Amino acid sequence: MMATFNKLNLGVGVSSFAIFQLSFHLLSSWISARVTSGFNNLDQKKKIEWNSRTVSTFHASVVGAFCLYILLYDEAVNADHVWGEPSTVQLNLAITSGYLISDLLLIIFYWKAIGDIYFIIHHLVALYAYYFVLDRGLLAYFANFRLLAEFSTPFVNQRWFFDVLGYSKASKANIINGLLMTIVFFLARIIVIPVYYTNVASEVGTEAFYKLGLAAQSAWFISSIVLDIMNLIWMVKITKGCYKVICLIGQGEAKAHKNGKSK
Repeated sequence: MMATFNKLNLGVGVSSFAIFQLSFHLLSSWISARVTSGFNNLDQKKKIEWNSRTVSTFHASVVGAFCLYILLYDEAVNADHVWGEPSTVQLNLAITSGYLISDLLLIIFYWKAIGDIYFIIHHLVALYAYYFVLDRGLLAYFANFRLLAEFSTPFVNQRWFFDVLGYSKASKANIINGLLMTIVFFLARIIVIPVYYTNVASEVGTEAFYKLGLAAQSAWFISSIVLDIMNLIWMVKITKGCYKVICLIGQGEAKAHKNGKSK
């Protein structure tokens, strides 16, 4: 079935896989050691996760920017939500698919360090859905809409970076990132849910919808529902963490003031 893929998209996907593997095994460590001395002090498991998250942030930044450009300026995709011209979205999904396959292999190979069943499910469900866009060129608008979720990834990863580098949870950098992470996650993954399903509902029952066939319809609905359930679960966890962060606001300064007085 891979032979049916557009050669350009297949080439982009393979190149993406190679670049993200190279980034994980070589570039991340080389750059990170020069950006912060704290990287060299991490144990091997944390270095593996650090490199994984660095690559994740790089992917999210590239794909997220491309996704926003398509949403705002690609009239061909936005004109027909089901059968709109898919070429630009396919390029973006080829990049993402290369990353997802690369990350899946790393998760399995380094399971003790970064193994997570939720990420396995997330990656497989996403790849299953993206196959229909890459192979048959359908539902490009909806696939691109879902990729908006990547905007929250850098903030989630940054929270982990601050933690392993020993930043105080009450530090200004940690608090600002925690608040931004919660806001962006909510905007990119939660508040868009009713908008997304309103658009889905508007297509159900149309000629374009029936033309998709049962396999594509099932992939569309199942992948969307599974991914949104996971996003809601993650949102609950992030909200709890954000509440703790809000409670820390001012504590760092108060503690420093107290210590100053005690001297």
